[in-house]
Amino acid sequence: MKIKKVLGLILTVSLAAAGLAACGTQESPVSKGGTAEDKFYIGAMGPLTGSNAVYGQHVKYGAEIAVKEINAAGGINGRQVEFKYEDDEHDPEKAVNAYNNLKDWGMQILMGAVTSGPSIAVAEETKNDGMFQITPSGSSPDVIQYDNAFQVCFADPNQGAASAKYISNQNLASKVAVIYDSSDVYSSGIYEKFVEGAKNSNFEIVAAEAFTSDSKSDFSVQLQKAKDSGAELVYLPIYYQEATLILTQANDMGFAPIFFGCDGLDGILGVENFDKALAEGVMLLTPFAADAPDEMTQSFVNQFKESYGDIPNQFGADAYDAIYIIKAAIEDADATPDMSPSEICDVLKSTMTKITYDGLTGAGMTWAATGEVNKEPRAVIIENGSYQLFE
Repeated sequence: MKIKKVLGLILTVSLAAAGLAACGTQESPVSKGGTAEDKFYIGAMGPLTGSNAVYGQHVKYGAEIAVKEINAAGGINGRQVEFKYEDDEHDPEKAVNAYNNLKDWGMQILMGAVTSGPSIAVAEETKNDGMFQITPSGSSPDVIQYDNAFQVCFADPNQGAASAKYISNQNLASKVAVIYDSSDVYSSGIYEKFVEGAKNSNFEIVAAEAFTSDSKSDFSVQLQKAKDSGAELVYLPIYYQEATLILTQANDMGFAPIFFGCDGLDGILGVENFDKALAEGVMLLTPFAADAPDEMTQSFVNQFKESYGDIPNQFGADAYDAIYIIKAAIEDADATPDMSPSEICDVLKSTMTKITYDGLTGAGMTWAATGEVNKEPRAVIIENGSYQLFE
């Protein structure tokens, strides 16, 4: 009798321990370096608050639309996708914190960060961890200094060279001024390559005026020098926040050249309390135009408007493409969710130089071993308060 009681007690304790162990497994999404569930875990981070929030919000929304589509169509090789997005406030330190939170969640692949500074900071972490990283919009060359990192957007030097070539080929101006942020890696990187490209162009740079993060509210000196130099076009390799001030101050002083920028100007129409009429005629080089008539673009734009009540900018399109590029790479490499993040990284970075992808932001996109994307830019012009393809 005593033996039966002892055996019963042992059985009860064993069952309880097994139950606790089972609960412990269910609480953690990570198992043997992969995921406990048969899903791919893709993490991302970008600014959802702060002055650059429009970039991060559109990236989040674009990625969510892609994930929803992929899961509805059966997933990636039959596996569903879990997606989680963290706010980094366009701050490198907070981006690293977000990265660590996503690792704890079970992230196997990183789509991020959104802006260059945080992307560079996070790239150090992904390199150390062997985590595959593809940024939709972090354009600095330093983002892809390691072989595990890739870009969907143009690298800064490419934007500068492409801008010079486009202005020259389209005969937009014979005298060009530049206003750029010498304290920002994005702006200064584009400026340097623009100057190089201008040497082989049919226009002359007649003024090149810099500002810094400590002096970006009053642009009267830079604008006056551009005006006095006879500039017909002012090139702005800067972000849209500063561009709104430049356009406003140029209007106040009666200076009305062509203003031409890069992807950093995308978002200018959404700035609160900015007179959008001042942006009429502004041109920018971008890989995406929301009014493009092709079926893929219009389907994406309609979904974006229905879900989020807004017209997507280039950053949302980049993110949409980034998720589908990850899907294409996983399918080509035949990666599976039970692989560790480093195992997934190894096969994906090898296959990225082999795949070709037709997306919202480019047809026939390919990738160099350096992580740079190869695709053709488009020019858009702001007309009647919206972006229109410039033909």
